[in-house]
Amino acid sequence: MRVKCVLCDEIGQLQDDTPLAKKLRNHPINTYMCDQCNERITNYTNLRVSTGKFIFHRSSHSAEDKF
Repeated sequence: MRVKCVLCDEIGQLQDDTPLAKKLRNHPINTYMCDQCNERITNYTNLRVSTGKFIFHRSSHSAEDKF
């Protein structure tokens, strides 16, 4: 399955039988982000969390109680 990163427009290849490929195929609202962009976003988020000024806005959904 060919996929395109939403941030850098890099075209990648996913195996058709992976859970991510299945999720993208069955729910087109979900988007793909390449590994480099995902790592970059994770690093920037961790830096923002470490400043102490980052606020998590969570819903009242019961599944989010585990966080």
